Amino acid sequence: MKEPLAGSDEWEEFDATQEFRQILVGLGNFDIFHTELGGKPFEGLTVRLFDPRTRLWTIYWADSNAGKLDDGKVGSFDGDEGEFFGREVVAGKDVIVKFHWDKRNPKTPIYSRAFSADAGRTWEWNWYSNFSRR
Repeated sequence: MKEPLAGSDEWEEFDATQEFRQILVGLGNFDIFHTELGGKPFEGLTVRLFDPRTRLWTIYWADSNAGKLDDGKVGSFDGDEGEFFGREVVAGKDVIVKFHWDKRNPKTPIYSRAFSADAGRTWEWNWYSNFSRR
């Protein structure tokens, strides 16, 4: 979505590539996301770590705009679908962030993101990534 939390329904579509690698003997993974936004190169880095004690994953993100890791989103999978939650400030608003992973079809997993500015009563879905493997 071009302008999250602004009442907009205008979307921007673009292609990207993502390089994925498992780390820490399967307790984690990372990927590097490459695209061009507004005519400029953009890279993102995702680090995912699994805590076998709590059975929870924490997902961290950094990108070439901010240059730092965020505070992470925490959650787990129930079968082939996972939900992960955290907080961020978006457009000056303190929001709950929800990530949803759908890997029911491992050849075409889907990642989506939503924001809630009202403590989880309503959600604005504002990002969808439809993956395919080369």
